Amino acid sequence: MGCVLLFQPYAAFLTMDYEKELKKAKNFADIFEIAKEIVREYLGAEQAGLMVGVSDLGAFGSGFIGAFYSPESNIIIVNKRPLARILQTNPAIYNYYIFHVMLHEYVHSIGSYDEAMTRQLVLEISRHYFGSSHTVTQLSADISRFMPNLTYPVQGFQPPQDVKNHQSKTDGMLLIANALHGF
Repeated sequence: MGCVLLFQPYAAFLTMDYEKELKKAKNFADIFEIAKEIVREYLGAEQAGLMVGVSDLGAFGSGFIGAFYSPESNIIIVNKRPLARILQTNPAIYNYYIFHVMLHEYVHSIGSYDEAMTRQLVLEISRHYFGSSHTVTQLSADISRFMPNLTYPVQGFQPPQDVKNHQSKTDGMLLIANALHGF
């Protein structure tokens, strides 16, 4: 009788423990790298030269926007206002929230501009990598459970004028990471 060897594909040994990586991430750049790697792995796509910045995008009516992608500037801008609130009220979800908004906006950057389709894809990716009960997936499924005043930008969203004026500069906005390796 012959012997049958069962083995996992080589790629399985290269897969990162994303939960562990998110927990130990120390900054936006670490979290952004995880989001990029997951998109690269899951969709086989990436966006070179993308920048991530943090700015106070303010509030709009009774809500606020967590982040947005600007194709004209090739930048993701994360709203620092909800970040401060999360640190005050529920710091355990801080890295998960940052990951969620970065993943969402990174998916926009690779060409998914339809908001509903992007949300669905982010939910699918989150469920695939973290499971249905993980906080990342729960944020993707219904972020209003965690942040009832969060709104998604509508088609044609324009950031506040002071943010628009700084998109090509670094003053007024903290630039976090460049998508090119080696920053």
